[in-house]
Amino acid sequence: MLQKMKKFPLYIVSCGISVLLGNKLQKIKKMESTRSLYIRAKPFLAVTLLQIGLAGMDILSKVALNRGMSNYVLVVYRHAVATIIIAPFALVLDKKVRPKMTVSIFIKLLLLSLLEPVIDQNLYYMGMKYTSATFAATMGNILPAITFLMAWIMRLEVVNCRSLRSQAKIVGTVATVGGAMMMTLVKGPALTFLSKNSVTDHGAKPLDISVHDAIKGSIMITIGCFSWAAFVILQAITLNTYPVELSLTAWICLLGTLEGTAVALVMEKGRSHVWAIGWDANLLAAVYSGIFCSGLLYFIQGVVMKERGPVFVTAFSPLGMVIVAILSTFLMAEKMYLGRVFGAIVIVVGLYMVIWGKGKDDYDTHTPPLDEDKTTDQKIGTQIQLQGQVEYVDNNSHCLHINQDHIHV
Repeated sequence: MLQKMKKFPLYIVSCGISVLLGNKLQKIKKMESTRSLYIRAKPFLAVTLLQIGLAGMDILSKVALNRGMSNYVLVVYRHAVATIIIAPFALVLDKKVRPKMTVSIFIKLLLLSLLEPVIDQNLYYMGMKYTSATFAATMGNILPAITFLMAWIMRLEVVNCRSLRSQAKIVGTVATVGGAMMMTLVKGPALTFLSKNSVTDHGAKPLDISVHDAIKGSIMITIGCFSWAAFVILQAITLNTYPVELSLTAWICLLGTLEGTAVALVMEKGRSHVWAIGWDANLLAAVYSGIFCSGLLYFIQGVVMKERGPVFVTAFSPLGMVIVAILSTFLMAEKMYLGRVFGAIVIVVGLYMVIWGKGKDDYDTHTPPLDEDKTTDQKIGTQIQLQGQVEYVDNNSHCLHINQDHIHV
């Protein structure tokens, strides 16, 4: 009896330790669950914010082009601003991790700065001149299909037609393109309740795009999308040998500025006045596009691409088109039609299918941090120097052993 009374304090201590460890385990699991959810949601939030930024660029660029700004000059100023903003961060933050520059890497950088900053952006702006911001953003939705096809050809994207996830990615890509075409070709009745709230009474006139201009604009934007898709694929390949997103972004912007300047000097020969810029919408378009749509876009796109692949990045482009369509209705007096609404619904459904298919791929190829804590009978090792010996099992099935040397939970 006396021996049992001596062990009673140890029994009380063991009970207290077990309760404390049980509560601590629950808190750790909640923190890990929140952290895991945040990690999984980061790529989706990043590409969504990119599309919001691109939508703003479409509106501001269309305003600047309507004011007579040269698309070649806009491209140069845009990447000059991006270089000024990104280069200092790249020099400091990537100083210790930047790999050695080789001839192969530099050639890839030259191609990257030619494909997107020069070819794609100039063709996109020229196509927007002939059409509208909404039309250009809508035509840009062929990008996921082109990127998906090119990624599959270059074996950067796994496609198994017997797999449900691959079928979802294929059907979803086709649906996004089909919905985008529906927004362009199927008008239907105009939504007058939106037109009444637009800014037509401020002097803006509803845009009337002729068939001739629509064809010219479509061809230019389509060629630009092929260039943009090639840029995305090449960027994913380049990151394998040059895995520093900030430095890669800085190089693309710098070389894009130099190459764009050469093109602009040739195309705008004898028109020195096109380089003049004041404190107006032209400057705002250049600064905004440079910071958000060149600097941040290349960097965030590279980070997300390393984790999710090139198709995931481009699959969100339909969201930008929907945002542009809404903003153009209110800010630029573009009419919203019922066909565009149905097209937007089809795009959202297709987008969800692509994301679901990619999510299944990523779930199988990446082990989430929370997987290690899934078993309920996980053991927690803790040692406390004590004397005596007792064994206690609490209601949560955490076994506590106390012997002469230590306590083991």
